[in-house]
Amino acid sequence: MKLTLAIDQGTHSTRAVVFDPHGHMLALSRAPVDLQAISKSEIEQSPEDILMSMERVISDVLAHPSIDPGVIGQAGLATQRSSVLAWERSSGRALSPVLSWQDTRTRAQLADLDVQAGDIRLRTGLRLSPHYGASKLRWLLLHSDAARRARDNNYLVIGPLASFLLHHLTDTTDDTVDHANASRTLLWNLQQRDWDPWLCGLFNVPADLLPDCQPICTEHGRMVGSGILLTAVNGDQTAALYAHGLPGEDTILANIGTGAFVLLPTGNTPRQHPDLLTSISRSDVMHGDYYLEGTVNGAGAAVQWAEDRYALTDWQSRLPGWLEDIETPPVFLNTIGGLGSPWWRSGAAPGFLDCSDINAIPPGDALVAIIESIAFMVTTNIAILRDIQPGIVRIRVSGGLSQLDGLCQRIASLSELEVVRPFQVETTARGIAWLAAGGPDMWQPTGEPVTFEPRPNPALRERHDRFLEAIGKYAQS
Repeated sequence: MKLTLAIDQGTHSTRAVVFDPHGHMLALSRAPVDLQAISKSEIEQSPEDILMSMERVISDVLAHPSIDPGVIGQAGLATQRSSVLAWERSSGRALSPVLSWQDTRTRAQLADLDVQAGDIRLRTGLRLSPHYGASKLRWLLLHSDAARRARDNNYLVIGPLASFLLHHLTDTTDDTVDHANASRTLLWNLQQRDWDPWLCGLFNVPADLLPDCQPICTEHGRMVGSGILLTAVNGDQTAALYAHGLPGEDTILANIGTGAFVLLPTGNTPRQHPDLLTSISRSDVMHGDYYLEGTVNGAGAAVQWAEDRYALTDWQSRLPGWLEDIETPPVFLNTIGGLGSPWWRSGAAPGFLDCSDINAIPPGDALVAIIESIAFMVTTNIAILRDIQPGIVRIRVSGGLSQLDGLCQRIASLSELEVVRPFQVETTARGIAWLAAGGPDMWQPTGEPVTFEPRPNPALRERHDRFLEAIGKYAQS
C-alpha cells in the first residue's frame, strides 16, 4: 500500500502531487513557470527556471505534514510534449533555451520537405509541422554557438525537455527519453519504437546526439535525494488518458488547456487517419498502446490573445455569466497558433466574421465567440473520431477551460454526446501516477462528476455551420 508521487511539468506551471493507492490526492504543490514570447513565432522558456520549479514542488510536497516520504513507493513524470533544448552530456548544463512546443520559427525551412510529408506521416503518425521537435533541434545545431562548441568537443545532447529533466531528476548516468516524448520529434518510428535513421538523415539531426529511447513504463532511475524509483515517464496529454484507470474505447478525452487535444484510445495497434495524429500512450519492453489525436492550437492561447488585445483584467469572474447571457455572439475565426486538425494550415490572421474592426467587438461578446470557436473545433474532431469508432458514447473533459459550464454544454449540444467533467479536472498528474503505480485496479473516482446532456440549440448550430464554412476558406488563404 505504497503512495505514489506524480510530477506534472506543464507549459505554465509545475506540480507535484502525492496519491494514495486508490488514486486519492493527499498533497499538492504548484509553482508557476514563465513563457517568453520573443516574437509571434519564437516562444521560449528557461530550462533553469523549469528545473527550479520542479525541485521546489518536489521538496514542498515531500515536506507536507501528512506525507511520510518513506512510504512513497514510486514516482512518475509527465512533461509538455514537443519542447526541446540542448545540454551538456556529463554535467547536464543547459546550452540553449527550451524551444516551446508553441514555437514555429522553423516553418519556412520545412517547405523543402513537403514532398516527403506522406512518408514522414507513415513512419511517425504526425504531420510535417514546426510544432514538433525535429526542425527545432536542427535549428539549435545551426544557430546555437554553445551547441556547436559542445558538438565539436563530443559532449552535446539534444532532445525533448523530458530527457533534460530526467538527467537532473534521477541518478542515472545515461541520457534517456520515453517513447511518448520521443514520438513528438518527427524522428521516432511508430512501428520500431526507436529513432528512425531515415528521418534523422532527412532532418540532419544525428542520432548519436539524441538520448536513448526507453519504454514509458520502466525503471528510469532513482530520484536524487529521496531515492524514490521513477517508474513512468510520459507526455502530459497522453498521461491524462489514464487519470481514471485504463481508458475504454467508447470514451473520448478532450483535454482543454493552452491547446485542446481530443484523444481516442485504439488499443495495441497504431491506426492512422489522414486528418488526425497517431501516437503511443503506454508502453513497456514488449507492448504498446496507441491512440488517435485531434489537435486544436487556439484554446487557452486564444483566450490569452483576447486578454492581451482587449487589456482584460476581470474576465475570469465574468466569463461564466457572459456564456450564459450573451445569446448572439459573433463568429470568431480562430487561427491562433495556426489551424490544427483537420485543416492543418497556418491560416490567415484571426478575426471575426463580417467584422472589419476587431476593436468594435465588446470584450464579453469577443470572449464568448472565442469559447464557441473552441467548441466548434473540438466537436469537428469528435465527429471524425465517431466515424472511425461508432461505439463512442461519451466525452470526458479535463484541463483548465473545462471548468466552464458554458463550454461543456456547447460541446455536448454540438456533438450530441454526453460530456462528463470529473471532480478532479487536472488529470495529468493522476494519470502519470496510475501508470507509475503499475495500473492498479482500485483506482477510484474522486468526488461526483458533472454531466452535461445534449440540448437542441439551433442558433449555436447555425454559428457552427458558418464557422466551418468560413474556416475552410481561411485554411486555404
